[in-house]
Amino acid sequence: LKKKKPSHWFCQCVRAAWLLLPQSQHWHFMLQPASRCCKFQLSKDKESCTIEVIFGVRQRDSDIFVGSQPAEAGIPSTAWLETYAVAEAKFFRHVSRQAPKDSCHCRCLQLLLGILRGVGISSYALNTVVMHLLNSVPLTRWRRRDFQHRLMDILKYLHCSLERKQLQHFVIGNERLPTEISLPSDFRVAEAPNLFQHLTSNPEAHRKATNEYGRLLHR
Repeated sequence: LKKKKPSHWFCQCVRAAWLLLPQSQHWHFMLQPASRCCKFQLSKDKESCTIEVIFGVRQRDSDIFVGSQPAEAGIPSTAWLETYAVAEAKFFRHVSRQAPKDSCHCRCLQLLLGILRGVGISSYALNTVVMHLLNSVPLTRWRRRDFQHRLMDILKYLHCSLERKQLQHFVIGNERLPTEISLPSDFRVAEAPNLFQHLTSNPEAHRKATNEYGRLLHR
């Protein structure tokens, strides 16, 4: 199934349903260009928000889906790729429930994601680094007073991963995930994919990523 088909159908349904809502009298609805999802903007006076709906099919009763997110070049439009976004979101919710009220993990992530804009290191790689550290460093050591230390831990972990050209996937092959995250039976014992595998066969990409890390430190 081409990803454009459910996207087009769902957008038409949303447009028709919106006209029936009382909010349509006060808010302006505008569909945004998107071929693999339903993306629209709601605005009123100086207020506005953009909503993006990505389509997915759940794998049995697990938290793993195949979704309509953009694929790499060369992958056909009929290919729905596996996504771990729900499992990862459940992990962050688990951390938020267990962590101290003044936990700095969100602040660390938000700060570094902001700095990463315009830098070649992906936000997914950074998210993966933070999740690995949250799963290994006791949550009692993520308090507000620990902010600088945890920030340095994240940067060191990212640097070591770039040096070794290896960053293990967080969900696949992770036997330490909370049991509330539902995974297919073979996921926890599978070999974790290397998110930096492309760096092992592409010296130019590795050099660029290392340089980007250096730029990140000087921002």
